[in-house]
Amino acid sequence: MPVPASSAPKGRSLLRDDVYVQLRDAIIDGTLAPGESLRDGELAEWLGVSRTPVREALLRLAESGLVVARPGRSTAVAVVEEDAVRGARDVVAAMHGLAAREAVPTLAPDQLEAMRLANERFAAAIDAGDAEAAIAADDEFHGVLVANARNAALVAVLDLYTPVLRRAEQLRFLSVDRFSSAERHADLIALCAAGDAGAAAELAFDTWHSLPIGEAERPSP
Repeated sequence: MPVPASSAPKGRSLLRDDVYVQLRDAIIDGTLAPGESLRDGELAEWLGVSRTPVREALLRLAESGLVVARPGRSTAVAVVEEDAVRGARDVVAAMHGLAAREAVPTLAPDQLEAMRLANERFAAAIDAGDAEAAIAADDEFHGVLVANARNAALVAVLDLYTPVLRRAEQLRFLSVDRFSSAERHADLIALCAAGDAGAAAELAFDTWHSLPIGEAERPSP
């Protein structure tokens, strides 16, 4: 496996979660490409850790479908498939709908303001053509509701399946209408401010569930 030539920063020993995050992000951004073999020894050398946290990270990544274990052969980065992306999208949409339903009744004014500011940053990033900043602002916007829902199970499910969507987006397998999203954000803020948890939940669900799959340019097999 052609792991990156440059090694990871060595400020301290990477903990189990650090290894997981670094491998997850390398899969999302395409550093580790679809179909690429993942040998724990090579990955451990790249990250500067033992094989144990690498193996544990690969097991976690397999749970969300980002990697697959091939019997009798090495583990590999999963190829992006339409059904897998659609399944992840549906689960993520349901969790964001639930987050809104649980969070809206107790949202404080400062949290609504945080959503407004995040949407302003989102819109500015769109205008500037900065996809990375737009994604960060989008995550921050929805993260307000997720955090206020105070539902650990919900957070765990989102942590598992949101990376599948981010990867599909990076590979142009999932098309996101970023321009209409800012308007949806504004509508969601208005519903939250009005305390309409039911309508907010429906809009939050629809915002994620409406992401088109299989219409963008697909990655090479």
